[in-house]
Amino acid sequence: MDISAPGLTELRERLGTSLFTRVAGPAGRENRARIHGTPGPRWFGPDRPIRRVHGDASMFIGGLRALLLQSLHPLAMAAVAGHSDYRGDPWGRLQRTSTFLAMTTYGAAEDAQRAVDRVRAVHERVKGVTADGEPYHAADPHLLAWVHVAEVDSFLSAHQRYGAHPLDAEGCDAYVADTARVAAALGVVDPPRDLAGLTERLAAYRPELRATPEAREAARFLLLRPPLPALARGPYAVLAANAVSTLPRWARGLLRLPYLPVVEAACVRPGGHALTRTIRWALAPPPPTPATPPPR
Repeated sequence: MDISAPGLTELRERLGTSLFTRVAGPAGRENRARIHGTPGPRWFGPDRPIRRVHGDASMFIGGLRALLLQSLHPLAMAAVAGHSDYRGDPWGRLQRTSTFLAMTTYGAAEDAQRAVDRVRAVHERVKGVTADGEPYHAADPHLLAWVHVAEVDSFLSAHQRYGAHPLDAEGCDAYVADTARVAAALGVVDPPRDLAGLTERLAAYRPELRATPEAREAARFLLLRPPLPALARGPYAVLAANAVSTLPRWARGLLRLPYLPVVEAACVRPGGHALTRTIRWALAPPPPTPATPPPR
């Protein structure tokens, strides 16, 4: 198949533009130019694993998995339910998160620090009490650490299953170490710096986790009722099924999500690979146009 054929080129441009605008928002092109075009040192060099993971299409699956897993901490979910308009403006929340990830991963060090400072200022204002009378504060280092380890585990799990170039063991440790740089800047105390530390920290949170009514409602919204046009619902269903399939069984059980290993192996996982390949194709820069030879 000729991927440079005019019809496919136009399809790729339309699909890529739609995906990019949905994830990056109306200011996406300006932000991208600033992130990649501003001169100066970066937190992470071009060879660092965080750049490989955060630049891959598997992040679409990992991001949804992270939201589902993070919701299982009652205090984190109460903060989201009480202070985040995730139902009324889910795409705005996604766009802010994706811009933060891009800025801290690829942007100039000064811009990355400013992005962190803005998030920390928001966290300071997010505080309250759960329905059970437990106080929460988004700036609490213990709560920040949960959000961090759930996110890193999700991004890495999705990348290792669906990424174009999965990391080896050394690369996985290096990715966790890279993300610790951002976590520490956000206020996480002693974030894990290798895969073993990440696994150990996740296990330490297990006794605190449960699926509150708010968490199950968030899962229903994310998996079954996303605000999408009809044409996007099929691909999104594939995305959602693969996000669920990468969750630990205990997390699925808490959220009352099905575990169907035969169906997942035969249908869900192949669909996830096809979806991420399609996203990768759509968002890839177009091939260079061959130069026209001068007339003789």
